[in-house]
Amino acid sequence: MATEHLGDRMGRLRRLADLTQEELSERSGMSVDVVRKLEQRRKHSARLPTLHSLAKGLGVELTTLLGDPPGVPSSGDADPPQLVAVRRAIMPPLFAPPAEPTGVEQLSLPLLRAELTDGWTLYHSADFGRLMGVLPDIIADARLLAAVGNEEQRAAGQAALGKALQLGGHLAMRLGKTDLALAALERAHAAAEDSSDPLLAPMVSNSVAWAYQRQARLDDARNLAVHAADRVEQEHKGTAAGIRVWGGLLMSAATSYARSDDYGTANEMMTTAEAAAGRLATLPPPADGKLVSVFSRSSVRIERVRLAVQHERPEEGLQLARGMRLSRDIPPSWRTWLLLDVARACTDVGDAAGAVKTLERLRRVAPTWMRHHTLAVAIVSDLWAMSARPPGLRRLAEFLGVAD
Repeated sequence: MATEHLGDRMGRLRRLADLTQEELSERSGMSVDVVRKLEQRRKHSARLPTLHSLAKGLGVELTTLLGDPPGVPSSGDADPPQLVAVRRAIMPPLFAPPAEPTGVEQLSLPLLRAELTDGWTLYHSADFGRLMGVLPDIIADARLLAAVGNEEQRAAGQAALGKALQLGGHLAMRLGKTDLALAALERAHAAAEDSSDPLLAPMVSNSVAWAYQRQARLDDARNLAVHAADRVEQEHKGTAAGIRVWGGLLMSAATSYARSDDYGTANEMMTTAEAAAGRLATLPPPADGKLVSVFSRSSVRIERVRLAVQHERPEEGLQLARGMRLSRDIPPSWRTWLLLDVARACTDVGDAAGAVKTLERLRRVAPTWMRHHTLAVAIVSDLWAMSARPPGLRRLAEFLGVAD
């Protein structure tokens, strides 16, 4: 099942906003030729700063213009029961009498942290359906531990609650529910402030910055990430956990600069982050590393490839990706993004065979993710429109539903 073409979605949103192509061009600062080519399907994709400008001109979030995230196509129907349960866990019923704590005897902080680790593993594997099923109980268990015991025990429970709500925020963003994500992250930050983990609040700040980026609030995202990174650098940069949180925030700030079309500043910040990641090998690894920001030389290099490709520097992106050895702790979602970006770069430099080879590998490792990803469909559509189609392309085109 192919996703809706970017141009079709843009045209529909433009008509809903009662705008002509010329008026959208003026409001977004883009040429009317770009608008026409996209709507006429003569252009299948665009640079991310262009998409941000078009979303702003349409008065919608970037996610609305790009379509739903991988694996979660929207039908327009009411939320399914699993998502309703997640909403209820994040935002319990208002004015309801507090429930009597039950099951405290069976709960322990190590058990809850193991549940959290499993939950984040499901998230990074893009197994959102299973995560929706288990997350409400994880949040409920964390909320319970945050309310019982002595002061030290409650602070540890608040740390677990903050991490559980942060996971809820990330899941909501992947489901295209940005407002629910921000509600979850606001609660996560409040729990972090009362917790025993001094790095949790800046980690949640990084998640909020990501949500702001999804809403095209790039200045807000950049300022939040820079402010939080400065605090971590002053207080915690001597530990592996501190470097990972600081590095994640620096990468987030760089992404906001890049999406504001300041690639030079973004690239400088990413180079700094990559150099800092080298220090991790000299420090003891953090406990519960899966609950700390994803940051390593591999993750920085993956993000550098992404930014180069998105800003029409495909040769630079391919050079950065060449010979890359990914560390074992890189989540599957990051690996799939790298393959997609390399395929895009190959297409942009005219290496259709290389693009197909990369996309075939992507299909093997993440077929569901690929099927519902707008950019994957756009790349295959671009390749399919070529006069000379490389071997293997028809299988991909039929898989994504773009074959003639």
